[in-house]
Amino acid sequence: MSTPAQVWSYRTLIANLAQRELKSKYKRSFLGWTWSLINPAATLAIYTVVFGYFLKADPPAMGNGEKNFALYLFSGLVVWNLFSGIINTSISSFSGAGQLLTRTYFPPECPVVAGLLTVVIQAVLEFAILMFFMVLVGNVGWQVVLVLPIYLLMSCFGFGIGLVLGVANIRFRDVFYLVGIGLQVLFYATPIVYPLDIVPENAQKLLALNPMTAFVYAMRQCVYSLELPTMTNWLVMGVSAAVSLVGGWILFSRWAPSVIEEL
Repeated sequence: MSTPAQVWSYRTLIANLAQRELKSKYKRSFLGWTWSLINPAATLAIYTVVFGYFLKADPPAMGNGEKNFALYLFSGLVVWNLFSGIINTSISSFSGAGQLLTRTYFPPECPVVAGLLTVVIQAVLEFAILMFFMVLVGNVGWQVVLVLPIYLLMSCFGFGIGLVLGVANIRFRDVFYLVGIGLQVLFYATPIVYPLDIVPENAQKLLALNPMTAFVYAMRQCVYSLELPTMTNWLVMGVSAAVSLVGGWILFSRWAPSVIEEL
């Protein structure tokens, strides 16, 4: 079983793997890194038109008293994009490191950690764009500093799940396709494109059991409503991150050696 200290000792390798993945991601693409911004922008535009204009979704007021559905949606999407990006990249990073893992020894967690770094960089860029627009509309408060621990907890939560799915995908290739479906279901089971209070009360209790709800609400409280996340949200995020990270690390360490030969 690899320990965090052992993985840390390979930090140079992790940095090189992350750099290689960043370079190859948009290799031979005319727009290059611009696609990393176009994709979330296109998603934001589509959901804003559908839910904001056609379905007349009414978001709560921002900290400055104004209402802006695009920014309400964007503040939720940045969290979701971080989570879904970690899950998808964890699967592809582990399976894509097959030749390296079979030829050279290093902790099998290293490629997944490298993939995590690339997703975090993308998430930071998206958050910077969000804050640019928040500054333009005059909706910025000191609560924004709490985004750092939210991102950290979200990274731990997604990383733990990604470790398990990454190793499971090697044994059962159906996992990749099931994850795609599962993420779509989870997206709509998380109050990202709609406020939770428009959902029937019984459904609200069910959606509240989804850890992603706590992450999305905490982010919106910090950057949209300019409020402090509730203690309940912090508790849910902390417990979810801890259970996911520890459980995912243990399971990955036990299963990875037996599936590396199948890479």
